[in-house]
Amino acid sequence: MTVRRRPLIAFGLPLLAAPGVVLAQAKEKVWRVGWLINIRRPDSDAHFTNAFPRGMRELGYVEGKTLVIERRYSDGNAQNLPGMAAELVQMNVDVLVSGSSLPTAAAQKATSTIPIVFLADGDPVGNGFVASLARPGGNITGLSTIATELNPKLLELLGAMVHKLVRVAVLSNPDEGLSAAAQVSSLQAAGKS
Repeated sequence: MTVRRRPLIAFGLPLLAAPGVVLAQAKEKVWRVGWLINIRRPDSDAHFTNAFPRGMRELGYVEGKTLVIERRYSDGNAQNLPGMAAELVQMNVDVLVSGSSLPTAAAQKATSTIPIVFLADGDPVGNGFVASLARPGGNITGLSTIATELNPKLLELLGAMVHKLVRVAVLSNPDEGLSAAAQVSSLQAAGKS
């Protein structure tokens, strides 16, 4: 190595390393999650909605440091959901988490670009949230209870437990849209067979 190159290497190597130092000092991204759910704000830490921040903490995302959760509870008033969904979209959250069919429908109307993850839906295909369970497409995905397909088996099990079963009552929330109607229709069809 020539004598001229030594000063270049001595001064040049720290300059090459400098961007790495700057990147290491860069502030970690703070993820913003919009939480849209059609219930009252829970009174207890044991409520299922509080499992989300605990699970995120286990993955290294700490609320208030690397995670902000914008919670919107409609207190069971579905008419509030569209405005709440629009508010979360306006806040430019990174992802929207919806509790069931009604919040998911409100989120779907509010955005086609922000990812939406629903916690539970009885018929996401029938409700128009996803193209299919195997390939949801679009910006919506989540967990399906697929209860309509399980209803015949549930009635069969109930009939095995209660001999001479004649009548079954079904409690359903008609505000849940197609999901509730599909559940009732599925149970009625299973009951006839």
